[in-house]
Amino acid sequence: MVKISEVKINIATAIAAAFGFVIALIWKEIIVGLFALGGLTINDISDATSGAIAIIAGIIITVVCVIGIMYITKWGGFEKK
Repeated sequence: MVKISEVKINIATAIAAAFGFVIALIWKEIIVGLFALGGLTINDISDATSGAIAIIAGIIITVVCVIGIMYITKWGGFEKK
């Protein structure tokens, strides 16, 4: 029989991984955009202002996702005992 705590741990692991994936995707887009700003046309970041906005958005998304990871790991029972 599967324990509820094991199910919560597995769900929490999957959700934490998804948050990490979102963080990686947003920073990938920012880095590609900044390369475009430097002359390597890869993305839509066209000037320093849009680059700064992208970085700020990336930081905000990262903070939200890290808080989500912390919440989910506590919910899933990963806290140190």
